[in-house]
Amino acid sequence: MRRVVLLFWLWWAPFGLSAGELPVGLIPLDGRPAPPLRLADMSGKVTDLKGLRGRWVMVHFWASWCRPCRKEMPSIQRMAEQLVPQHLQLVMVNTAETDETVFSFLAVVTPDLDTLMDRDGQVTDRWQPRGLPSSFFVDPQGRLRYLALGGRKWDTPPYMSFLRALPGSLPPPGGPKNGPK
Repeated sequence: MRRVVLLFWLWWAPFGLSAGELPVGLIPLDGRPAPPLRLADMSGKVTDLKGLRGRWVMVHFWASWCRPCRKEMPSIQRMAEQLVPQHLQLVMVNTAETDETVFSFLAVVTPDLDTLMDRDGQVTDRWQPRGLPSSFFVDPQGRLRYLALGGRKWDTPPYMSFLRALPGSLPPPGGPKNGPK
């Protein structure tokens, strides 16, 4: 019995928090591999999720027409400003909107955030968010660990504590930037 408890603890410990300690609305996932994600931002710079291994990644699906997305976007910017990029990489994915629409929206609402463009919606289809906004948390090994459906105030203490409690991750070679430019 002690061996079973120890094995469970060793499996669960890397994920930082128990389900009872998660902020409201965060759903633990089964740890299956994250779907592929390789997209460009509006300037053509490509981000591949595989290249972000070694740290936690928040993959956030959103659209400018989505009212909860619009409401939560400033809190995502404030969250990104408070977190160390080597610990949590923010990857925002706009779902099937034009560059002009996204540029106009971000310039007014969150001028310091950048987003990847899923122009044809195929990446969004592979990830299958059950609505917008949806945020998936991918662990340093590339596995899906948590999901948040709907808008959140990401910069509030419960969510910031959760994000800061995620187990440490290794800084990537060259240290890419997080969220704000």
